[in-house]
Amino acid sequence: MIRMILLACVVRFGALPAPAQDARLVALPEGDAGIAAKYPGDAGIEKDPSVFLYDGFEDVSTAEDLRKAWTGSVHHDKWIRIAEEAANIHAGKKALEFTVPQQETELANAISRKLTDEQEVLFLRFYSKFEKGFDQVGSSHNGCSISAHYFKDGKASAGKPADGTNKFLAGFECWRGEASMTKPGELNVYCYHPGQASGFGDHFFPSGKVLPNSSARSGAATFGKEFVARTDITPELDRWYCYEFMVKANTVGKRDGRIACWLDGKLIADFPGLRFRDVESLKIDYAHIGLHIGKSPRVNKKWYDDVVVAKSYIGPIGKKKK
Repeated sequence: MIRMILLACVVRFGALPAPAQDARLVALPEGDAGIAAKYPGDAGIEKDPSVFLYDGFEDVSTAEDLRKAWTGSVHHDKWIRIAEEAANIHAGKKALEFTVPQQETELANAISRKLTDEQEVLFLRFYSKFEKGFDQVGSSHNGCSISAHYFKDGKASAGKPADGTNKFLAGFECWRGEASMTKPGELNVYCYHPGQASGFGDHFFPSGKVLPNSSARSGAATFGKEFVARTDITPELDRWYCYEFMVKANTVGKRDGRIACWLDGKLIADFPGLRFRDVESLKIDYAHIGLHIGKSPRVNKKWYDDVVVAKSYIGPIGKKKK
């Protein structure tokens, strides 16, 4: 699976020219301006023509059952559970639980949906909660990812840089590089893209910080003059949030790729000016949620519920009419 980037590695590409953008950015929707507003309580949202997948985990009882909808892969059945206790459910009667045991070795729980109809842009919305005592430092991929040709037969191609023709990947997750940082770490995007600084992905933060970092790679130097710096956010433990993630492939020959992140319907990060690909054939084919930890100092758990994969902005679950 995806492995930890080395923060101490040297940036191989030096100063990068600021991305050229052809026009002002299109404003992104927020709040209830998405698909979910048409389907209060998400009832019937799976029938919307823009939706590839909806899963509230109400119709599954075991990890094996997940393979009906999650056609890319289901990893580590032993550490996957369908939760039925009210405290760990966002809506309905069930939710998905991932566990990483206390151990020195790496474990990556995951479920993935493979798209047979590959896309130029994809949105992934889910509700998720970290366990109250969740604790990890360093290597951890603890949210979602959207990718193009990164997974082969369900297996990740970690450690091999993206070159514009082979793959790209972007993940929405928390990064905690030091024990002194507040758990579970700051929200960021982990990204395999041409120009990445090492064999592993870069980390993009809402403020414009880029890790592995250099003054030549932060803010507008990587994301272009339209980039807007926002406040870096650390989510609270033991609290459900609505996360949404968008990845838009660039037009070949242009740096107009884009990544965006929402938290509870509010746009919290927007990374424009990106180059993911140099060939038209490289398109998005996977949506993924999981819990990966390289070294777990305790038993760590995370829950997911109400997942939607779609062609356009989804938004938080719409309220039912009284």
